[in-house]
Amino acid sequence: MLDKIWYPTDKNFIGGKWVAPVGGKYLELENPSTGKPLTRISRGKAADIDHAVAAAQTALDGEWGRTTALERGRILTRIGKLVKTRIEELGEIEANDVGKPLTQARNDAIALARYMEFYGGAADKVMGETIPYMDGYTVYTLREPHGVTGHIVPWNYPMQIIGRSVGAALAMGNACVLKPAEEACLTALGFAALAEEAGLPAGALNVVTGLGEEAGAALSGHAGVQHISFTGSVGVGQLVQAAAAQNVVPVTLELGGKSPQVVFDDADLDAALPFLVGACIQNAGQTCSASSRVLIQRGVYDALLARMADSYSGLMVGTAMSDVNVGPLISARQKEIVTGFMEQGADLRMAAQGSIVEGTPEGGHYVLPTLFADVPPDHVLAQSEIFGPVQVVIPFEDEAEAVAIANGTDFGLVASVWTLDGARQMRMAKALRVGQVFINNYGAGGGVELPFGGAGKSGHGREKGFEALYGFSTLKTVAAYHG
Repeated sequence: MLDKIWYPTDKNFIGGKWVAPVGGKYLELENPSTGKPLTRISRGKAADIDHAVAAAQTALDGEWGRTTALERGRILTRIGKLVKTRIEELGEIEANDVGKPLTQARNDAIALARYMEFYGGAADKVMGETIPYMDGYTVYTLREPHGVTGHIVPWNYPMQIIGRSVGAALAMGNACVLKPAEEACLTALGFAALAEEAGLPAGALNVVTGLGEEAGAALSGHAGVQHISFTGSVGVGQLVQAAAAQNVVPVTLELGGKSPQVVFDDADLDAALPFLVGACIQNAGQTCSASSRVLIQRGVYDALLARMADSYSGLMVGTAMSDVNVGPLISARQKEIVTGFMEQGADLRMAAQGSIVEGTPEGGHYVLPTLFADVPPDHVLAQSEIFGPVQVVIPFEDEAEAVAIANGTDFGLVASVWTLDGARQMRMAKALRVGQVFINNYGAGGGVELPFGGAGKSGHGREKGFEALYGFSTLKTVAAYHG
């Protein structure tokens, strides 16, 4: 059990109050590091979502709807300051809930605070424009909130994704209903407690925990919701979009990825190596933008592969609180999925594996980080999102082949290019079919200012940066005739 919880974990947060689920049902959470019980949460269902949506609409019709952009920004800034006072507690809660190493969990809490700072500062800086038009008219545009927005957040990065979606939505004046993943939702509830403490009006943020097929489905298809933000798997994203389509509601989807790093012969290998490995094994590979494919040009293939294998051999796997390189997967089910993929790689050359820390609990959901070499581009391990610490290395001859392999999956979230040739950098950036391209880096430090989203089955729409503010608003054109 956790000893730093300062809010109820087994209640929903609706209309500024902590309330028990309508049906009186609960779900047990487990600690992925041990497989043992952690705490219990509310099993919210459609009736709870109904109450949350009604509370959000009441907030829009009342105090929250009258709150100016300037004051919205001040409230978000206060939330960010409160998050900063709870970095240690939030990090420990997230580490135990998700299973990610403690340092990574603390960094997520720091990122949450940064999102609140960014959107707090941006809230009163989203402008409309005037449009030159016919004589006798003045035409201008307004950016207005959608209304009630639904946010379905996954278990791998709860704090970061709450920051980038809920933060932007609140900055634009929407009222939010948040449904965190049932596997890891404790920091979502903690965020609600901090928002209340910061003075966010009742109903502007509501949190309902529960199963995706119950609470999540009810939120996706709710007639009172005007916009949905979903981050998760392709299959569930398709269900969310189909449900929202019944109400003709726009959806922002951030789905899976099979993101490549492309290393050319002239790359700075010393600079590249930490990113090549680290971008795959972070959060045990349970990251939509994980770099699960590394494409290496033939001239440096053997040398770089050997260095990557050395790095993998030194990786340690242990509990979240041991704070080593790799923690457990989120659940026994996720471990089963990942090991199933690894079994399909029995025909491949395994270049290296990490090791487990002595004394690590046997009940935890651990998978050794594994590097496969000489992988055909059409192999299932090179095509499917594994969502575990499994990375494949693929050789290529020239730029054209690199582009073909990199673009040769259904996904298109992010990609990285390692080369010192400036012209090649620009060609590759244009040729890669992804939402973000990183040149001689990977992830750019996660920058909250950088629009993020995908192409293909990685989804559509953008979060983070100012683009998220545009996505969480609707444009109104006003044409005034005055003669």
